[in-house]
Amino acid sequence: MEISAALKASLAGRYASALFDLASEAGTVTAVETDLEKIEAALDQSPEFASLTTSPKVSRREAEVALRNIAPLLGISELTQSFLGTLAENRRLSKLPEMIRAFRAIAAGQRGEVSAEVTSAHALTDAQIAELQKKLTAREGRTVKLDTRIDPDLLGGLVVTIGSKRIDGSIRTRLNSLAQAMKG
Repeated sequence: MEISAALKASLAGRYASALFDLASEAGTVTAVETDLEKIEAALDQSPEFASLTTSPKVSRREAEVALRNIAPLLGISELTQSFLGTLAENRRLSKLPEMIRAFRAIAAGQRGEVSAEVTSAHALTDAQIAELQKKLTAREGRTVKLDTRIDPDLLGGLVVTIGSKRIDGSIRTRLNSLAQAMKG
């Protein structure tokens, strides 16, 4: 597996790579990936939890204790708990979302997959997701794993990001382009 140099050089990439190596040695990559999905969902759903990871007012010790108490509620593995403790100790919890994305990219690369982030104005149906995944897999020549997001500001259409490639078919972008063309 070849991890991009930019990912390796980034802070999030270094932490994610270290976590991936530990998870690989322990044979728990899938479990850690599931743990990180739970943590990401908790960050999205709980402003208090998100604040715990980003607030400079929360001390290292307070963050560690809070995470130790939250971990069993989320049902995350010992390795992931230790990883969170290390992040708290090193004051790196604010980079957790980037580390989760980097870990996903590393794990997907190891499996021969590529991750694509799909942003749409409205929730996509399972059939639409399956069709999009099929077309992107054919285009990329390897399995594409989709991560869907909703952004009502797009008005319609999709924005697909695969690595450094971006396919923007949103109505918002089309309207902006039309406005720029009309300006002269």
